[in-house]
Amino acid sequence: MNPTETFEWRGRDDAEETGVSTRWHHQVRPATAHNTGGVTLIGFGVDEGVRRNAGRTGAAAGPLALRGALANLPVLGEPALWDAGDVTCEGNELETAQAQLGEHVAAAMARGSLPLVLGGGHEMAWGTFQGIVQARPDASRLLVVNLDAHFDLRVAAQANSGTPFRQMHDWCAGRGQTFNYRVFGISRFANTQALFDRAHAMGVRYWLDDSLQDAAGLRDAQQALAIDLARSEAVYLTVCLDVLPGAQAPGVSAPAPLGVPLAHVERLIEQVLASGRVVAADIAELNPALDRDGLTARVAARLAARIARSRGA
Repeated sequence: MNPTETFEWRGRDDAEETGVSTRWHHQVRPATAHNTGGVTLIGFGVDEGVRRNAGRTGAAAGPLALRGALANLPVLGEPALWDAGDVTCEGNELETAQAQLGEHVAAAMARGSLPLVLGGGHEMAWGTFQGIVQARPDASRLLVVNLDAHFDLRVAAQANSGTPFRQMHDWCAGRGQTFNYRVFGISRFANTQALFDRAHAMGVRYWLDDSLQDAAGLRDAQQALAIDLARSEAVYLTVCLDVLPGAQAPGVSAPAPLGVPLAHVERLIEQVLASGRVVAADIAELNPALDRDGLTARVAARLAARIARSRGA
């Protein structure tokens, strides 16, 4: 775990303004072993899993770009904000980086703080999950909610950005625990038949991107999600930015031709947050090298701030 030596939380100061004009760069403080509550930002500056999955690399720089987009956001109800620095990957030691991420997620949870992981490739999800089950070993009542164009249930000789939810399934199966996995935004043009078959065999419930384009489709998905949330004791919320239309999130490894509109993505996220059961969250696949005008970073920052504000001041 490295401190954020390459990022200094600074930005605009409205010195001549009257009233409260606090921004994120004023409020974020370095995380310590003694801070409690609030939200702990943990960067996952890794895209080794994307490389292994034959994707376009560059997401290792995502945490830095996301912090930069967060710095000037206004504080409007955010709780204490702690920055725990970045997990990085030495060479191709992805599994070590994922284990380190898990340790820091578990530590934040033990301090009563919500871990919010900034990525980074979606291989981060396996690390975040490891931290959750370290803190809460019984995953049977854990609901995993993924907003994503892809199932990420691949079978591969080496774990990568396409395998994390299959790894979670196998972990649960090996312990006789239920794997509760829901995905919103799946594309029929980005997943093979093998992945659809595997999802059905694993009992995964999913909603296609083309079913989430209008209010009626969103309402149907939210009704089903409400039932799942009511049955859960804890929720892990993970957002892959490639769930969004490529015009709204161009800075990802695989931009979506259709995607789920940002407004609908936010409604789903708000519903999950309103349950009060979220124990960890992450935002994956921000690739600044592929971004346009910092748009994807700004979208990611908007979602990150929305998650943070759910914890209250």
